[in-house]
Amino acid sequence: MNKSFLNKLCCPFDKSDLHLQVFTEKEPDLIHEGLLTCPTCNRLYPIIHGVPIMIPDNYREAQLEQPFFVKWESQLSFEAKEKARLQLKDSLSL
Repeated sequence: MNKSFLNKLCCPFDKSDLHLQVFTEKEPDLIHEGLLTCPTCNRLYPIIHGVPIMIPDNYREAQLEQPFFVKWESQLSFEAKEKARLQLKDSLSL
């Protein structure tokens, strides 16, 4: 995902601006893995292989996102870990 796309994205639930945390980049300004966070509704949207996962909660598959959150656990704030557990219905073992 190109960093410039952040200006075009918003939370699909409440239309708030998203905050970005970058974990890895392929090139400058090209995010490979990162996390988008909505400060209003507290949802987390991982960026995996350059693709932001921004689908409704009931269609998200925790087992597919769990490796991402486990891999980057040391980079996540306590609040982000708690949000991930709640959002993915306590199926994460962080």
